[in-house]
Amino acid sequence: MKVKGLKKLAIAGILATSTAAIAGVTITGAGSTFVYPIMSAWAYAYEKATGNKVNYQSIGSGGGIRQIENRTVDFGASDAPLTPEELNQKKLLQFPTVIGGVVPTYNLPEVKQVLNFDGKALCDIYMGKITKWNDPYLQQLNPGVNLPDRPITVVHRSDGSGTTWIWTNYLSKVCPEWKEKVGYGTSVNWPTGVGGKGNEGVANYTKRMRGAIGYVEYIYAKQNNMPAGKVKNREGNFVAPSMESFQAAAANAKWDKKKHFYEVLTDQPGKNSYPIAGATFILLAKDRPENSKKAVMFFDWAFTNGDQEAERLNYIPLPQNVKDLIRSYWKENGLM
Repeated sequence: MKVKGLKKLAIAGILATSTAAIAGVTITGAGSTFVYPIMSAWAYAYEKATGNKVNYQSIGSGGGIRQIENRTVDFGASDAPLTPEELNQKKLLQFPTVIGGVVPTYNLPEVKQVLNFDGKALCDIYMGKITKWNDPYLQQLNPGVNLPDRPITVVHRSDGSGTTWIWTNYLSKVCPEWKEKVGYGTSVNWPTGVGGKGNEGVANYTKRMRGAIGYVEYIYAKQNNMPAGKVKNREGNFVAPSMESFQAAAANAKWDKKKHFYEVLTDQPGKNSYPIAGATFILLAKDRPENSKKAVMFFDWAFTNGDQEAERLNYIPLPQNVKDLIRSYWKENGLM
């Protein structure tokens, strides 16, 4: 009887081990709403391929930074890169995943043309100085367009956001008044406007309110069939947001693993560069190597298998040489 009992226990143990193997591991992440569509697509494909699950919460970059600082997730995702000093202080590692852009979008159904903006126009609108769509300065940027005599409703993010970081970083570079009075960060004291949570919230508010202007990641404008304005770049060209113009903005990036890949892609040189571009960065805890290794397995798989899906969703995959640099960085930190 004892032997049979031991056999039963052994069989039960084997079954439990097998079930655990089939179930795979669960990887938790949180942060950037910009990266949520591709993260969901990669997570779905990764589970089908490996049996490992990725649970990602789209809570904004500020929330993602806090969650990884508190060590409540395996990785955080932020469109606002942390400086090497911040990373060392918080015992974090950082690397980029995909590149995209932040676009001005608006609700003017009577205007069929894509509108032109420059840094001064966007700054003055978000400072509350330009309050009507037929303002002479906007009319000057858009000759031949019959702009309506309609009030502008400004929409911005209400949560801590890497999209806000990119947007306000750009405004700080092109508008001295913005730099002095507002500055840039994942959240700022907005001079005017109403707040929406996440890219989804800003897109929804802008769609609902006639005369509204908001800023969202390009993919959210595309998904919601919303116009994405052209923005004047450093070379004086009005550039439409596109995979090509984001790629042009990223072409001059100097990805340096010694600086934990810290790189800002706003207001980059180049005649075809879209000026409000950025990357999403993944944050890992140096002092939780087992958790970080799980996340690295997922992103290593995504870098190998996920480019086509990224392009389908209008993201720019990283060049192969940058992926190789990131893998070298992982190895140096004992995560591969």
